[in-house]
Amino acid sequence: MEIGSIIMKKRKELGITQQVLAKKLHVSNQAVSKWENGMTCPEISLLPAIAKVFGMSVDSLLGYQSPILSDYEKRYQEKGYYWGIKPNDLCYEILKLKPPIKPLKVLDVGCGEGKDAVFLARNGYHVSAFDLAETGVEKGRALASQHGVYVDFFTANIEDMQLCEDYDIVLCSGVFHFLKPEKRKDVVNELKQHTKPDGIHVMYLWINHLLKFYQGRKKIVFDGNQDKFLPCIMIGISTKLKKLYLIVTAAVCHTSIVWIL
Repeated sequence: MEIGSIIMKKRKELGITQQVLAKKLHVSNQAVSKWENGMTCPEISLLPAIAKVFGMSVDSLLGYQSPILSDYEKRYQEKGYYWGIKPNDLCYEILKLKPPIKPLKVLDVGCGEGKDAVFLARNGYHVSAFDLAETGVEKGRALASQHGVYVDFFTANIEDMQLCEDYDIVLCSGVFHFLKPEKRKDVVNELKQHTKPDGIHVMYLWINHLLKFYQGRKKIVFDGNQDKFLPCIMIGISTKLKKLYLIVTAAVCHTSIVWIL
């Protein structure tokens, strides 16, 4: 898909006019119209700004798909739901720790086909959810519609996302182990900056290296190796500290520990 077609598709998904997009980018209405009609292309210097408006990476804006993304797009194009529609066990942990007795905002990072996002919306949470795979996001919208609930689904890349709201709960299942090591701190800091003071982070990831943390003064090590990944379930309390991230894990009976990023 050419960049003009991608811009038009994303603009329509956001529900904004060419005039609104032009104003956001400080260009003329005619410039946006020419892009979408394939008459001209945006200047290179504008690409980061356009990608930011649409919540996507410059690579995605240019039509590039990573091998991992291409693989997931193929999976999600299959009939039915690749991961099924049964919610992740972490969703039940969220219900225990943060029941929706008042309006609570959830962000589902890397939502796949939306099963967890829809489950939480059905239980009274206000849910936003994103994934890099557009096919997965579309199936999430269909699942929400099928159950008569609303989820703010959108397409975005976790590595360069720009959040605009603060959340009570951040759910991230099966995503972090795909992140480039040099990107992980930036992503965690972005999520923490947009988590409310009493909010929680709920994460499921796989590791293939030593994970060290402290339970009181006792040092605990999760020992993974190169040929066997170790699943770690983490339920974390938001903190603004730069290097330390307070978490609680089901593996240690919800004892407060510190994960050193």
